[in-house]
Amino acid sequence: AREPRTTSGEHRCVRIERAMMDESVLGEIRAAMMQCKTPTAYDKVYKDECTFSFDTPLSPGGLLTNLATHRSVGVDFIDMERRLCAKHGDPSSLYLLQRWRRVKKPQEELDAKRDPTKLAIGVEGGFNVDDDGDYDVVKANFLRVYPAGIDVELPCEDLPLTVAQCVDAVLQHAGVHAQDEVATWQEERRESRYADALAQEPSEGRKIPPDPKQWKCAETGATENLWLNLSDGFVGSGRKNWDGSGGNGSALRHYEKCKAEGKEYPLAVKLGTITPAGADVYSYAADEDDMVTDAKLAEHLAHWGIDVMRMEKTEKSMAELQIDLNKGFEFDKITEAGAELAQASGARRVGLKNLGNTCYVNSVLQCLKEVAAYERRYCAGADAIFESSPADATGDFCTQMAKIAVGLVTDRYAKGSGSDDDAPVAAVQPRMFKAIVGKGHPEFSTGRQQDAVEYFQHLLEVMTRAERAETRRTRAIDGLKSTASQFEFEVEERVACVESGKVRYVTRRENVLPLEVPVDLATNKEEVDRERELKRQKTESGESGAKGDDDSASEPTRPIVPFDACLSAFAADETVDDFYSTALGRKGVAAKRARLKTMPPILAVQVRRYYVAEDWTPKKLDVLVPMPETVDVESVRGTGIAPGEEELPPADADEGLGGGGGPGSGAGGEPQAPVEPDASIVAQLVSMGFSENGSKRAALATGNSSAEGAAEWVFAHMEDPDFNDPPTIPGGAGQSGDAASAGTGATGAAPDPANVAMLASMGFAENHATAALVACDGNIERAADWLFSRADDLDAAVAEVNAVSAGQSGDATSSPGGAESDGECEDGPGKYELFGVVSHMGGNTACGHYVAHVKIEGQWLIFNDRKVAISQKPPLDLGYLYFYRRSA
Repeated sequence: AREPRTTSGEHRCVRIERAMMDESVLGEIRAAMMQCKTPTAYDKVYKDECTFSFDTPLSPGGLLTNLATHRSVGVDFIDMERRLCAKHGDPSSLYLLQRWRRVKKPQEELDAKRDPTKLAIGVEGGFNVDDDGDYDVVKANFLRVYPAGIDVELPCEDLPLTVAQCVDAVLQHAGVHAQDEVATWQEERRESRYADALAQEPSEGRKIPPDPKQWKCAETGATENLWLNLSDGFVGSGRKNWDGSGGNGSALRHYEKCKAEGKEYPLAVKLGTITPAGADVYSYAADEDDMVTDAKLAEHLAHWGIDVMRMEKTEKSMAELQIDLNKGFEFDKITEAGAELAQASGARRVGLKNLGNTCYVNSVLQCLKEVAAYERRYCAGADAIFESSPADATGDFCTQMAKIAVGLVTDRYAKGSGSDDDAPVAAVQPRMFKAIVGKGHPEFSTGRQQDAVEYFQHLLEVMTRAERAETRRTRAIDGLKSTASQFEFEVEERVACVESGKVRYVTRRENVLPLEVPVDLATNKEEVDRERELKRQKTESGESGAKGDDDSASEPTRPIVPFDACLSAFAADETVDDFYSTALGRKGVAAKRARLKTMPPILAVQVRRYYVAEDWTPKKLDVLVPMPETVDVESVRGTGIAPGEEELPPADADEGLGGGGGPGSGAGGEPQAPVEPDASIVAQLVSMGFSENGSKRAALATGNSSAEGAAEWVFAHMEDPDFNDPPTIPGGAGQSGDAASAGTGATGAAPDPANVAMLASMGFAENHATAALVACDGNIERAADWLFSRADDLDAAVAEVNAVSAGQSGDATSSPGGAESDGECEDGPGKYELFGVVSHMGGNTACGHYVAHVKIEGQWLIFNDRKVAISQKPPLDLGYLYFYRRSA
């Protein structure tokens, strides 16, 4: 492990108490006081954390904040900070030193903590994300004066007014993290657009009885999970879950029946959740189809004889049911709740604090730190990166990535390594890092929960751009390619015309292997089907709520799908209809299959548990996929064109893609009109609230196959920076099928002249603008970022792009997510060992919680945000993202 740096500057500092101030000290302060810059509420003040480490005012030695730049460093970094200030022309004479300590709260206060009652993180009644609330903080502040190294205790009446005002302003400032971050998250429910003018039929004396025992479904007689339609007073059962539990769906069927008769009665309230404070209200309307609020709920309920002031809750609310889910089977198994886990500490065993729905960031980083290339570049190379930092290193990716690496890989922040062994569980806070990686991104810049796989791929792209822009700082180790190249591999796609037997091979670059879960191939399929049928029969007969029925308390039998079945599904042949065969000169049927052309050093595998349901909502497959700790994927290695195979003739330059091939599939082109997005598919997606351009992109990307397929593409790509940009129509003039997919330079197609002119207007040469658009697939926002990040050596970067473009073969190789690659992918044997698992709890990736299990020195550990412990039974069958390293 890398040893934490030390400095002699801290040892020569002399503390001066308020009564000991003399003229010599005041003279030094007066000489430097004009350096002070008093911050306003709109200035950024980094007073909570060191720029180069995770030191805080609570760290041994405290935290020093430069009163001129308002950036902070720990005492171990003060010498380097002053060298950098001299290098960049910043003052470095006066610092605010915050030195705090924790004091444990009285036990009676700790005993008063309650279980969560709200589906929220970091708010009163929500889930507790850390244990900082167990302590009070005693604060001591000083003014550090350089070069003498003197500490003046604060407050001090003898200080010049300019200095005193600056110190007070820094102490009272909220701090940049409080300004920029969303510290809490809570489930949001919108006001229904139908509530204000809701139609209600005359009650004609019909009243809902106040006694819950008299409530029952008007259609089936069920007595649980009942919903009252606020428009006509119909009482029906809630929807049925995938396993047959939950209800029989009569409330929804009633809404659909009324709608067919021309009556829009969308709002239903869950009986048993009504209290003076409100109730669960659901809107069945197609444009809402979600939990909502009703500002006139009391009035609407009174119409059916329900006095909310006299109602008591008799059933769990939907939020409580979701909390139970997060504390149930899946949550308990993934977090190993209930097990007596021994806490782990030391190097590589440091947790990450949850900043409010940042568990997806934390889980990915805990796995990434175990990649040797990452550790070499960002931990072993941290000193060189820090010493070459720009003036404001708080916004420098390489600095903050190295800061993360040192914090997680070394024992600097491990519990027990400091002087206070009674401190809270050791953890670092990735606040600056999260802000940099998420900057400008519509989702990762927010405080909402995100998809860990999408974040991982986005992080690799940001990392690659930064490493290319800072080659001299990040490639100090000879021969070390980009960190992202450790994960990159090539997928070989073979398309064969069934009638002619001729084939075409296309290669694409990926960094995650996505595996679909073929539930029909579950090893316990008969048992699952039998249990579901039994539950269905009980629900339809109204026995589900019968007294003594304990089925609802037992765990359902979950399908078990082996890894080999998932891998076989990836490699299985797929039939492509409407494929335009250049051998036949017309459309026909093709067979398509995928293989791995290369095997990366680190294989990231995504088990695709999430899908889009028939009602267009994202759902999760409740299945078990036992992933082996060692795998051999050589069985799906691509071999290229086989002896005796004959290639399909290339498409003419003016030919577009056939309808069956779809953009990017390389399936061939039809020498006729360009493929247009299907108007009906676009209309359906637009009606769901997506932009027209994004809907057109989805239709084209899925080959106009279906609205369902296009919707899945939307959910996977809606965060792409060019999602709302006008799509490139495949088959347009001068584009081949592959060029239509990539949009620009991947196959040599010329960038849009308007985009070139736009970048040129920003001061870039036309050849530089053209190369940037070629490198970024025509996306002007990414191209601008590409240019600015390479300003120090732009000619060399442009020359590299031109060289790659000139050497392109006919078969385009595209990079994942637009990330730039380092030439050929590294290849090796396809035998791997599992070392990291990112698991998710919750109904979809937009909610819930992520946890990482990581194998270190032969031992599995659980990383649940800041809590790190020895794992007794890692949930290898419930993971979402798995990391394998090549076997030695």
